[in-house]
Amino acid sequence: EDSGPSSIAGVLASKLRSSMGRDVHYLTKLIPNLAIILGPETSPIYHNDDCDNGQKRLLYLLCQFVDVISSTFSAPVTLFLDDLQWADTASIEAVNNLLITASTSLQDKRFFFLGCCREGEINGGHPVWKLLTNLERASVGCT
Repeated sequence: EDSGPSSIAGVLASKLRSSMGRDVHYLTKLIPNLAIILGPETSPIYHNDDCDNGQKRLLYLLCQFVDVISSTFSAPVTLFLDDLQWADTASIEAVNNLLITASTSLQDKRFFFLGCCREGEINGGHPVWKLLTNLERASVGCT
């Protein structure tokens, strides 16, 4: 049985297509090297959706992507973001969705988020503060 990079990429491509269907193309816009793994079968789809639907779709697909990656490989998926004091609301919303989705997943998947910021830069109105509050309400473990 071949366990080389090409077979791993094939398994991953198959799982991504199975999980996301043709919408996986949207992630290739965000992660260009993903198109190499998926191969030429991934063709663009053009929808005439507004930005709100596009953002919701992207958040959903990003969660699906992490879900597939974390269930495919034995190593945990880790996201590290530095200088969170400069993070925008959309980025923190993506992190929130990833953490909530990972914590409520029924399968044994591992997703770790590590964020750093300058001391004293995060206050009650900052998106990171809202993230921490939301995670606490959702009983997502964080330290």
